[in-house]
Amino acid sequence: MSTQPVRVGIIGCGNVLAAYMELLASLRGEGLAEAVAACGREAQRERAVGKFRIQRFATDHRRVIDAPDVDLVLILTSMPSHGRLVLEALAAGKHVLVEKPLAVSLDEAARVVAAARQSRGLLACAPFTVLSPTFQAIRRRLQAGDVGRVVSARARYGWAGPDWAEWFYRPGGGALFDLGVYNLTTLTGLLGPARRVAAMAGAAIHERDVAGKRVSVEVEDNAHVLVDFGGAVFAVVTTGFTIQQYRCPAIELYGTAGTIQMLGDDWDPDGYELWTNAAGAWQIHRETDPGWPWTDGLRHLIECIRTGTRPVATPEHAYHVLEVMLQAQASARDGAAREVRSSFPPLAAAAAPGEPAAAHRLHDRTRRE
Repeated sequence: MSTQPVRVGIIGCGNVLAAYMELLASLRGEGLAEAVAACGREAQRERAVGKFRIQRFATDHRRVIDAPDVDLVLILTSMPSHGRLVLEALAAGKHVLVEKPLAVSLDEAARVVAAARQSRGLLACAPFTVLSPTFQAIRRRLQAGDVGRVVSARARYGWAGPDWAEWFYRPGGGALFDLGVYNLTTLTGLLGPARRVAAMAGAAIHERDVAGKRVSVEVEDNAHVLVDFGGAVFAVVTTGFTIQQYRCPAIELYGTAGTIQMLGDDWDPDGYELWTNAAGAWQIHRETDPGWPWTDGLRHLIECIRTGTRPVATPEHAYHVLEVMLQAQASARDGAAREVRSSFPPLAAAAAPGEPAAAHRLHDRTRRE
């Protein structure tokens, strides 16, 4: 086990940076990690160096990837650049954490998965909903059969939409890649690989005010996705930059002997409610770690680096979720359901902070046998 702090280089210094720097400050205090370099736009230099005290700043991402004192590359850029940057970082032998999605095309995502199998670096792919204590508790309930066999599910995540960057509304962005990815990661993490998908999706609000400018919306900002898990097990995901407020569970799982509901959002859960026919009453289970951060994949990846184990949030799972989203977009265009051909191995159990990660061997293919 390595005892030296993991040295982190960051590519992308936009809005997401602050949340990761908060976690990095905590990890630095524990002697587990430190931010040594960052890459962003010139206008972001003062924020990175002055506010967050990152040691070095560059506008060329190769200055981070090629740096000998960078062990882990944290990719926080806009979505269309994710796959290319992951491939470069893995080729350099770095450990990599990439924000969602891991790529915006299946071809590039397949290259990422293949590269991750060959690289000496580990790859962890956001979103990290599968690491939350609430997700893990619900998963244990399902494995124990507390609600019987889950046969139906609903998921929801949305808001009014970002107003700081145009790329959210351009090809490679959109509500599915930015928001629906959370619910789809959670549902497939709990129910296993999807087999078929159908969707209705489109641009409901055709123009947006972004950074003081009126822009046309070129991708879906509103989507309903129906997922078939096989064996007449179905789920529906409601997502979009079209939801002002809501008061309903993030995830609802309906089994043959009960119901379990995740409270809050799946990226920020607040425990769960459980109904079992045997008990005949709702039981409320509060979140055991109310401060759990959605950036927890960074802590998890650093723990995996220190213990020599594989991340729970695998490239194969991220690839599968990307295929579901792309097939949902295709279904929305012509109204036909699409087969989902990829698969991923069952999730390993996530370790609590400070505990060794569970050993996990990556699957050797992305295609279902």
